[in-house]
Amino acid sequence: MGRIRLLLVDDHTVLRSGLKAILQSQADFEVVGDVATGEEVLALARGLRPDVVLMDITLPGLNGLEATRALKKAIPDIRVLVLTQHEDQGYLRQALEAGASGYVPKRAADTELFTAVRLVYRGGVFLYPCGDQPSADTVWAGRPTDPSDRSEVRLSEREREVLRLLALGHTAREIGDKLAVSPKTVETYKMRVMEKLNLHRRSELVRYAMEKGLIGQ
Repeated sequence: MGRIRLLLVDDHTVLRSGLKAILQSQADFEVVGDVATGEEVLALARGLRPDVVLMDITLPGLNGLEATRALKKAIPDIRVLVLTQHEDQGYLRQALEAGASGYVPKRAADTELFTAVRLVYRGGVFLYPCGDQPSADTVWAGRPTDPSDRSEVRLSEREREVLRLLALGHTAREIGDKLAVSPKTVETYKMRVMEKLNLHRRSELVRYAMEKGLIGQ
């Protein structure tokens, strides 16, 4: 397996240098670039093709949330992990809505960052336990649901289990091993669930799983 390609976005040069050194201490990580602004990451991401972008929120010009939204629109399969000093669930909610796959406070970069990067790379969502782990009710407080699309949708037990494992970041092969089915069958379940729930992105699938209490409780 190749190394995880990382792109750092932070307007503090010293911090970027420190993060780069920390990340490159891991044999499976490769820092392919580091930039100071949202505009720069948009310009470089297409050429560098990083697997995971570590994104600060407070940036000059285009902020981290705006840059995340633009990145996900331009390169839908890119993963964004917010690395920020803001330990606020309002920011967490906004980051997830923008398409990020979670967040790590900067103060925890030396303890949680490696785990978060690897989980996000695999397609999971990393929610740092700032105090209590945020539940669906907390993270999505005040967000309207769309009952016409999903409230009456019924999933089978197997579909719900596949949904739960996908939202936790497991691959199709890992899920297949757990459920004694082929990865192709898992992909079929995934497509069926996404179609039933009118979901289009993994972040939407994670949100649904959180709302239904399947994860994050």
